[in-house]
Amino acid sequence: MLSSVKPNGSYLNPSTVILIGIPGLEHVQFWIGFPFFAVCLVALLGNIILLIIIPAERSLHQPMYIFLAVLAATDIGLCAAIAPKMLAIFWFRAYSMAFDACLAQLFFIHTLQCIESGIVLAMAFDRYIAICDPLRHTSILTPSVLGHMIVVLAIRAVVLVALLPILIKRLHLFHSIQIAHSYCEHMAVVKLAADDVQVNKICGLFVGFSILGFDMIFILISYALIFQAVFQLQRKEARLKAFNTCTAHIFVFLEFYILAFFSFFSHRFGHVVPSTHILLSTIYLLLPPALNPIVYGVKNMVIRKRVAQMFFLNRGRQQ
Repeated sequence: MLSSVKPNGSYLNPSTVILIGIPGLEHVQFWIGFPFFAVCLVALLGNIILLIIIPAERSLHQPMYIFLAVLAATDIGLCAAIAPKMLAIFWFRAYSMAFDACLAQLFFIHTLQCIESGIVLAMAFDRYIAICDPLRHTSILTPSVLGHMIVVLAIRAVVLVALLPILIKRLHLFHSIQIAHSYCEHMAVVKLAADDVQVNKICGLFVGFSILGFDMIFILISYALIFQAVFQLQRKEARLKAFNTCTAHIFVFLEFYILAFFSFFSHRFGHVVPSTHILLSTIYLLLPPALNPIVYGVKNMVIRKRVAQMFFLNRGRQQ
């Protein structure tokens, strides 16, 4: 029995929910799973390689690459939280999910999103110090400071996101147990409730703006100061070199926040076709983890060389 069903068709304290995947595209979900699986494989391979190379290469023991290693671990966690159930829905029609497991998935996905946002902010701060105060870069961003920053960002995400499943647990009556999504997303679950969800909606907006909004504002301020400092440099070569150190981070920042805010606002205020919204929100979660290692790998010669050595050495041993 899924839950206690009331005479009016509502559900009291459901123990199970049904994730239907991508509404309107159920007939092609099997095939949609393959590109998502490929993206997950690229993300897992790329980020695992980063986690092998960065600790092993002493020249990469710098704040930017320490943050990149944390970002890689976060991206692996995101793929692990989303992909197994999503692919089970697409390929094996495993639609049902325990309600508490759904809330756990919701918590981990949104917590990892918020940690990722915080790490992108920390990387922007690193670029600001490196360009605007280069002589004090290593004295400001010491290993101790980096460790404290990462811990604070993780605690911020865990504490704020924990409010979301806690507030959902206070809801008892649901008009449906079918979630029109391929994973458990906060607003997708809240919309099922027949109880008053005003507090849940306000809390969701508060968490979104206090983390994503706060981080984006301070990243923009950092880059305003960075560009001001860069354009004050006399030599064109120096300006290009300074700007070149930021290009990978700018790309990561844009891909993360453009997709994040589209997903955030379309679910609450927009009238986007559900299948389009779900596809884009899933792409938003899975594409950046696949692109981040590629972007930083292409930009950094040490990472490129170590990747080449790993693959060529393995090939040489096989021969």
